[in-house]
Amino acid sequence: MTIVLNAESGQDPRTREAAAMIPVYGQLPFVPERASGCDIVTTDGRHILDMYGGHAVASLGYGHPRLTQAIQEQSAKLLFQSNAVALDVRAAAAEQLVAIAPDNLARVFFVNSGAEANENSLRIACMATGRKKVLAITHGFHGRTAAAAAVTWKAADNWYGFPNRPFEVDFIPRNDVAAAHAMIDNSVAAVIFEPIQGVAGAYDLSTEFMQALRTACNNSAAILIADEVQSGMGRSGQYFAVDACAIGPDILTSAKSLGGGIPCGALLTSEKLSALMQPGDLGTTFGGGPIASAAILAVIETIQAENLLENVRQREAEIREDCVVGPVTGIQGRGLLLGLVCDRPAREVQSALLERDILTGTSADPDVLRLLPPLVLQSKHVQRLAQALALIT
Repeated sequence: MTIVLNAESGQDPRTREAAAMIPVYGQLPFVPERASGCDIVTTDGRHILDMYGGHAVASLGYGHPRLTQAIQEQSAKLLFQSNAVALDVRAAAAEQLVAIAPDNLARVFFVNSGAEANENSLRIACMATGRKKVLAITHGFHGRTAAAAAVTWKAADNWYGFPNRPFEVDFIPRNDVAAAHAMIDNSVAAVIFEPIQGVAGAYDLSTEFMQALRTACNNSAAILIADEVQSGMGRSGQYFAVDACAIGPDILTSAKSLGGGIPCGALLTSEKLSALMQPGDLGTTFGGGPIASAAILAVIETIQAENLLENVRQREAEIREDCVVGPVTGIQGRGLLLGLVCDRPAREVQSALLERDILTGTSADPDVLRLLPPLVLQSKHVQRLAQALALIT
């Protein structure tokens, strides 16, 4: 075997990836070289406004000085140690995460991704209740690991891959209050839901429905899990989307924007659930590592220092005011997790915007274009999007 030490072969990285990687990703027709703020600069010199944020990951945009400094300083100080030892930076990240979470959530378990956070949340629920059934919501997405994918809508029909699910699964029709009360009984270990269904096209569940989930779980002693992997960490205009309806989930999961680009995830639980866990019940090698912990701290500090929750709310108001134009007939979602409802296939609108150097995302709803921009988005960026949409005929 020949080991190639110099990757600067001059060949297009798309060609090189296609030759070396399992072909499971559809990729966009540009190659990023560097990025700053909300702008991506490509290898051929284009400046693309990123209204998608790498699937909602780039919460502070690119090259934010507070985040990059935190990563650099922590890398030089202590690159890695596992959970076999206590770390000041990990303790600080946990303390700050609890401080911004719903009041009933008091404990943190750090992991590496949103799927892993959801996987462990479902594990906790099954262990705590001794039950064998989990309910999710139609159209929801929770990840691609065994348990997380089992509660993802239509995964079993398309890409699940495992011969059996780890528990019984059923789906409550979204926003169906009567169905929620009828289906959540004492056979149910957990109900998992996204307050704003991201992959489904930024579809926000009603407050009445989420309150029904909470009430029914209280009545049946089922565990209520809020999946805020995409909607959390300020993206909704609150630290977490459930803050707007004050339902207090038993477990809340976070990832994506949590580290601003550093892979990390977390689940937060109530004191009561935490007390049921014993050493060895949960585990992770990289979760809560020093770099991830430093990044989490930097993201929380920046949201607070730069008043980004208010910025998100202002930018949402501008998008709703100015971007129902051209092919866009309506807007759903909340904060900077928004779905632009189009009068034609969203992929056509996405392609037309990319031709004008604006990156957006599609969704499971073929008519909905998804916006997941950095929380540092500015008014000028919204106006650029509005002007580009108006030119699409």
